[in-house]
Amino acid sequence: MTSTNSTRDSLSGLSGTWTLDPAKTTVDFRTKAMWVLPVKGTAKALNGEAQIGTDGAVKGTLVIDAASFDTKNKKRDEHLRSEDFLEAIKYPTITFTANSGRGVGSDRVEVTGELTVRGRSQPLTLLADLSHSGSSATVATEVEIDRSLWGVSWAKMGAGLKNQLVIRAHFDRV
Repeated sequence: MTSTNSTRDSLSGLSGTWTLDPAKTTVDFRTKAMWVLPVKGTAKALNGEAQIGTDGAVKGTLVIDAASFDTKNKKRDEHLRSEDFLEAIKYPTITFTANSGRGVGSDRVEVTGELTVRGRSQPLTLLADLSHSGSSATVATEVEIDRSLWGVSWAKMGAGLKNQLVIRAHFDRV
């Protein structure tokens, strides 16, 4: 088991600029409809980057295409893109901006930042698994969000306002 300081040192070993590889990045979400019916879907990452300082300081972004949410149900997907949910025409992207990060174990990092949905930003802290080899690194996290915090509160009877996001972001060193 590695201490937090050792993990920060391992982050500093990754110092430099990293760019997101959207083709190797996955964004999955799930929720429940009618209290029990699972709804799963995906979305596409557009771009992103990370800067890791020699001291282990972390800054970065991950940009998701709001119009790309796909549940394999055309009618539901169109509704997700509408004003009731993501309002994708007016707000075409969802952005997570990382303001800081710190090691919390040998292969884990806590990333603090802001998630912006529909033009509204809210603080969000993620606990993520970090793996790296050579000039590539992957950050994987699963987080539950209450979408009403971003003004996305439309719900059919029994639909949950909490959604699970599972993100596996792949970065290459620039």
